[in-house]
Amino acid sequence: MDGNATYVYCILHGAGPPRTARVPHGLSGATRPSIAAVTRSLSLVTATVPLDSYGPGPLETALQDMHWVADVAIAHEAVVEHFARQAGITVIPMKLFTMFSSDARAIEETRSRGRDLEAVAKRIAGCEEWAVRITRRAAPSGRRTGRKAKPQSGAAFLTAKKEARDAARAAVQAAAESAQHAFVTLASIARDARRRDDVPEGATTPPLLDAAFLVPATGRARFKAAVRKLAAASAKAGAQMTLSGPWPSYNFVQQGGRS
Repeated sequence: MDGNATYVYCILHGAGPPRTARVPHGLSGATRPSIAAVTRSLSLVTATVPLDSYGPGPLETALQDMHWVADVAIAHEAVVEHFARQAGITVIPMKLFTMFSSDARAIEETRSRGRDLEAVAKRIAGCEEWAVRITRRAAPSGRRTGRKAKPQSGAAFLTAKKEARDAARAAVQAAAESAQHAFVTLASIARDARRRDDVPEGATTPPLLDAAFLVPATGRARFKAAVRKLAAASAKAGAQMTLSGPWPSYNFVQQGGRS
């Protein structure tokens, strides 16, 4: 497939021109990232990609290769994070494989959404995204002594089974309540919060909490301190909390919010 397309890494909002020195190379086979002005405050970070690699047909085939997709995602993210680290610039990250037929088409489409993009930039300005996941810890298996248990009466056996079932149900409830408390507490610190309810691919059981938080950079220390305290409480309730970030605000470029 002959020809090229315009790949868009992100949209930049700021009064001054972004710095392109030492910008990562970006996607394999693409030209180096460059800046395309859209309005006085908005610009695009773009690259030219060959359609014989990134056109609809070749891309559909390439997407079956998870190692290739991971390499592309890492290269994409490196470019986005390069600009996210620059002071005075708000980065609106684009999804992987956001492409247009030409620079002119990308600029035209972005300009048509100028008002909405200004609102997005205002909402996420000065913030960073943090991800929190809480999962239930597997219950420890009982020790085997090698001795056979003494025969129980039918009533005693049923009572023991009920007590074990009630204890398991109480443990699940405690972990779920701990996760909900963590979400509410962290959401009160963040500017915005998004909770995922879909089960991640490959997961055998859904996490108790899988959420993203839009946190002002000035509130990072307070947010992380709250996470540490909540992680300890989650552990006591039989759950494990993990924190990752900061990331560009991928989950907050669309309208929506706390749930």
